Amino acid sequence: ALETSGGTGKLVREPASPFHAAMATPLLLLLGWILLSEGAGAQNDTEPIVLEGKCLVVCDSNPATDWKAASSPLGITVRAANSKVAFSAVRSNNHEPSEMSNKTRVIYFDQEQTVVNIGNYFTFESVFLSPRKGIYSFNFHVIKVYQSQTIQVNLMLNGKPVISAFAGDKDVTREAATNGVLLYLEKEDKVYLKLEKGNLVGGWQYSTFSGFLVFPL
Repeated sequence: ALETSGGTGKLVREPASPFHAAMATPLLLLLGWILLSEGAGAQNDTEPIVLEGKCLVVCDSNPATDWKAASSPLGITVRAANSKVAFSAVRSNNHEPSEMSNKTRVIYFDQEQTVVNIGNYFTFESVFLSPRKGIYSFNFHVIKVYQSQTIQVNLMLNGKPVISAFAGDKDVTREAATNGVLLYLEKEDKVYLKLEKGNLVGGWQYSTFSGFLVFPL
Protein backbone atom coordinates (compact mmCIF):
# COMPACT_ATOMS: atom_id res chain seq x y z
CA ALA A 1 0.00 0.00 0.00
CA LEU A 2 1.16 3.57 -0.74
CA GLU A 3 0.54 6.67 1.41
CA THR A 4 1.90 10.22 1.58
CA SER A 5 4.56 11.01 4.19
CA GLY A 6 3.85 14.07 6.33
CA GLY A 7 3.41 17.20 4.32
CA THR A 8 6.08 16.41 1.75
CA GLY A 9 3.67 14.76 -0.67
CA LYS A 10 6.09 11.88 -1.22
CA LEU A 11 4.75 8.35 -1.60
CA VAL A 12 5.97 5.80 0.88
CA ARG A 13 5.47 1.97 0.33
CA GLU A 14 4.16 0.12 3.35
CA PRO A 15 5.72 -3.29 4.08
CA ALA A 16 3.61 -6.26 2.88
CA SER A 17 1.44 -7.64 5.61
CA PRO A 18 1.95 -11.23 6.78
CA PHE A 19 -1.58 -12.04 5.57
CA HIS A 20 -0.80 -11.06 1.97
CA ALA A 21 2.45 -13.03 1.94
CA ALA A 22 0.71 -16.10 3.33
CA MET A 23 -1.92 -15.96 0.55
CA ALA A 24 0.60 -15.49 -2.29
CA THR A 25 2.63 -18.62 -1.57
CA PRO A 26 -0.22 -21.19 -1.99
CA LEU A 27 -1.40 -19.43 -5.17
CA LEU A 28 2.05 -19.68 -6.71
CA LEU A 29 2.30 -23.37 -5.75
CA LEU A 30 -1.13 -24.08 -7.27
CA LEU A 31 -0.23 -22.33 -10.52
CA GLY A 32 3.02 -24.30 -10.78
CA TRP A 33 1.21 -27.61 -10.18
CA ILE A 34 -1.32 -26.85 -12.95
CA LEU A 35 1.44 -26.04 -15.45
CA LEU A 36 3.36 -29.20 -14.62
CA SER A 37 0.23 -31.35 -14.92
CA GLU A 38 -0.60 -29.97 -18.36
CA GLY A 39 2.96 -30.54 -19.53
CA ALA A 40 3.00 -34.14 -18.28
CA GLY A 41 -0.35 -34.89 -19.92
CA ALA A 42 0.83 -33.55 -23.27
CA GLN A 43 4.04 -35.57 -23.03
CA ASN A 44 2.17 -38.84 -22.49
CA ASP A 45 -0.14 -38.37 -25.46
CA THR A 46 0.81 -40.49 -28.48
CA GLU A 47 -0.20 -39.04 -31.81
CA PRO A 48 1.02 -40.36 -35.18
CA ILE A 49 1.84 -37.78 -37.83
CA VAL A 50 1.86 -38.94 -41.43
CA LEU A 51 4.13 -36.85 -43.61
CA GLU A 52 4.15 -36.58 -47.36
CA GLY A 53 6.64 -39.07 -48.73
CA LYS A 54 7.74 -42.39 -47.35
CA CYS A 55 7.95 -42.00 -43.62
CA LEU A 56 5.81 -42.13 -40.51
CA VAL A 57 6.67 -40.08 -37.43
CA VAL A 58 5.29 -41.21 -34.08
CA CYS A 59 5.70 -39.16 -30.90
CA ASP A 60 5.68 -41.39 -27.83
CA SER A 61 6.86 -40.75 -24.29
CA ASN A 62 7.78 -44.45 -24.04
CA PRO A 63 9.30 -45.22 -27.44
CA ALA A 64 9.98 -48.83 -28.42
CA THR A 65 12.61 -49.42 -31.05
CA ASP A 66 11.67 -51.76 -33.90
CA TRP A 67 13.88 -53.22 -36.58
CA LYS A 68 13.81 -50.20 -38.90
CA ALA A 69 13.01 -47.40 -36.50
CA ALA A 70 15.22 -44.71 -35.01
CA SER A 71 14.26 -43.55 -31.51
CA SER A 72 15.48 -40.60 -29.48
CA PRO A 73 15.31 -39.72 -25.77
CA LEU A 74 12.67 -37.13 -26.69
CA GLY A 75 10.24 -39.92 -27.61
CA ILE A 76 10.32 -39.45 -31.38
CA THR A 77 10.24 -42.65 -33.45
CA VAL A 78 10.77 -42.50 -37.21
CA ARG A 79 9.54 -45.52 -39.17
CA ALA A 80 10.49 -46.13 -42.77
CA ALA A 81 8.48 -47.15 -45.82
CA ASN A 82 7.93 -50.73 -44.60
CA SER A 83 4.81 -49.31 -42.95
CA LYS A 84 3.25 -49.97 -46.37
CA VAL A 85 2.77 -53.71 -46.89
CA ALA A 86 0.21 -55.36 -49.19
CA PHE A 87 -0.07 -58.27 -51.61
CA SER A 88 -2.71 -59.87 -53.80
CA ALA A 89 -2.01 -63.03 -55.81
CA VAL A 90 -4.12 -64.73 -58.49
CA ARG A 91 -4.01 -68.21 -60.01
CA SER A 92 -4.11 -67.61 -63.77
CA ASN A 93 -4.40 -71.14 -65.15
CA ASN A 94 -5.75 -74.61 -64.43
CA HIS A 95 -2.53 -76.58 -64.30
CA GLU A 96 -2.82 -79.82 -62.41
CA PRO A 97 -1.47 -79.55 -58.83
CA SER A 98 1.73 -81.45 -59.54
CA GLU A 99 3.81 -78.68 -57.92
CA MET A 100 2.00 -79.24 -54.61
CA SER A 101 3.97 -82.06 -53.04
CA ASN A 102 2.31 -84.60 -50.78
CA LYS A 103 4.38 -83.20 -47.89
CA THR A 104 3.62 -79.48 -48.00
CA ARG A 105 0.24 -79.26 -49.78
CA VAL A 106 0.90 -75.50 -50.06
CA ILE A 107 -1.44 -73.81 -52.55
CA TYR A 108 0.73 -71.96 -55.05
CA PHE A 109 -0.02 -68.82 -57.03
CA ASP A 110 1.57 -67.52 -60.22
CA GLN A 111 4.30 -65.09 -59.26
CA GLU A 112 4.02 -63.27 -62.60
CA GLN A 113 0.28 -62.81 -61.94
CA THR A 114 0.73 -61.23 -58.51
CA VAL A 115 -1.48 -58.16 -58.80
CA VAL A 116 0.04 -56.28 -55.84
CA ASN A 117 3.22 -57.02 -53.89
CA ILE A 118 4.25 -53.82 -52.10
CA GLY A 119 7.51 -54.51 -50.29
CA ASN A 120 7.92 -57.91 -52.03
CA TYR A 121 7.01 -59.81 -48.88
CA PHE A 122 4.92 -62.39 -50.78
CA THR A 123 7.57 -64.89 -51.88
CA PHE A 124 7.99 -67.18 -54.88
CA GLU A 125 6.87 -70.03 -52.63
CA SER A 126 3.48 -68.27 -52.16
CA VAL A 127 4.33 -67.55 -48.52
CA PHE A 128 3.85 -64.14 -46.93
CA LEU A 129 6.82 -63.21 -44.73
CA SER A 130 5.95 -60.55 -42.16
CA PRO A 131 8.42 -57.62 -42.27
CA ARG A 132 7.47 -56.22 -38.87
CA LYS A 133 5.23 -56.60 -35.82
CA GLY A 134 1.67 -55.47 -36.43
CA ILE A 135 -1.95 -56.28 -37.17
CA TYR A 136 -2.51 -57.80 -40.62
CA SER A 137 -5.62 -58.63 -42.64
CA PHE A 138 -5.83 -61.76 -44.85
CA ASN A 139 -8.51 -63.22 -47.09
CA PHE A 140 -8.59 -66.03 -49.65
CA HIS A 141 -10.86 -67.60 -52.29
CA VAL A 142 -9.72 -71.03 -53.47
CA ILE A 143 -11.85 -72.39 -56.30
CA LYS A 144 -12.28 -76.09 -56.98
CA VAL A 145 -13.14 -77.14 -60.50
CA TYR A 146 -15.19 -80.09 -61.82
CA GLN A 147 -14.99 -82.38 -58.82
CA SER A 148 -17.56 -83.92 -56.53
CA GLN A 149 -15.51 -84.08 -53.35
CA THR A 150 -15.17 -81.52 -50.59
CA ILE A 151 -12.00 -79.53 -50.18
CA GLN A 152 -10.75 -77.92 -46.96
CA VAL A 153 -8.33 -74.99 -47.14
CA ASN A 154 -6.44 -73.77 -44.06
CA LEU A 155 -4.76 -70.42 -43.53
CA MET A 156 -1.50 -71.34 -41.82
CA LEU A 157 0.62 -69.28 -39.43
CA ASN A 158 4.11 -70.69 -38.87
CA GLY A 159 2.89 -74.20 -39.70
CA LYS A 160 -0.28 -74.12 -37.59
CA PRO A 161 -3.84 -73.68 -38.92
CA VAL A 162 -5.62 -70.47 -37.92
CA ILE A 163 -8.86 -70.57 -39.93
CA SER A 164 -10.41 -72.99 -42.44
CA ALA A 165 -12.86 -72.85 -45.34
CA PHE A 166 -14.75 -75.57 -47.17
CA ALA A 167 -16.25 -76.10 -50.63
CA GLY A 168 -18.24 -79.25 -51.37
CA ASP A 169 -21.34 -78.60 -53.46
CA LYS A 170 -21.60 -81.43 -56.01
CA ASP A 171 -24.01 -79.58 -58.30
CA VAL A 172 -21.74 -76.72 -59.40
CA THR A 173 -18.70 -76.77 -61.67
CA ARG A 174 -16.85 -74.06 -59.74
CA GLU A 175 -17.07 -73.32 -56.02
CA ALA A 176 -14.86 -71.28 -53.71
CA ALA A 177 -13.63 -72.04 -50.22
CA THR A 178 -13.37 -68.52 -48.79
CA ASN A 179 -12.55 -66.89 -45.46
CA GLY A 180 -10.75 -63.94 -43.87
CA VAL A 181 -9.12 -62.93 -40.60
CA LEU A 182 -7.10 -60.29 -38.73
CA LEU A 183 -3.83 -61.60 -37.27
CA TYR A 184 -1.23 -60.28 -34.84
CA LEU A 185 2.14 -61.04 -36.44
CA GLU A 186 5.69 -60.74 -35.25
CA LYS A 187 8.59 -60.00 -37.58
CA GLU A 188 9.36 -62.96 -39.94
CA ASP A 189 6.12 -64.84 -39.19
CA LYS A 190 4.99 -66.93 -42.18
CA VAL A 191 1.44 -67.05 -43.53
CA TYR A 192 0.30 -69.28 -46.41
CA LEU A 193 -2.57 -71.48 -47.64
CA LYS A 194 -2.61 -75.25 -47.31
CA LEU A 195 -4.94 -77.81 -48.88
CA GLU A 196 -5.90 -79.84 -45.83
CA LYS A 197 -8.43 -82.21 -47.43
CA GLY A 198 -9.47 -83.14 -50.95
CA ASN A 199 -7.59 -82.26 -54.10
CA LEU A 200 -7.49 -79.60 -56.76
CA VAL A 201 -7.60 -81.89 -59.77
CA GLY A 202 -8.74 -79.74 -62.67
CA GLY A 203 -6.84 -76.75 -61.29
CA TRP A 204 -7.73 -73.69 -59.25
CA GLN A 205 -7.83 -70.89 -61.80
CA TYR A 206 -9.15 -67.52 -60.57
CA SER A 207 -8.30 -68.35 -56.96
CA THR A 208 -6.94 -65.39 -54.97
CA PHE A 209 -4.94 -64.78 -51.79
CA SER A 210 -4.53 -61.25 -50.40
CA GLY A 211 -3.22 -59.49 -47.30
CA PHE A 212 -2.05 -56.15 -45.99
CA LEU A 213 -0.70 -54.42 -42.90
CA VAL A 214 -3.55 -52.72 -41.04
CA PHE A 215 -1.23 -50.88 -38.62
CA PRO A 216 2.24 -51.48 -37.11
CA LEU A 217 2.84 -52.06 -33.40
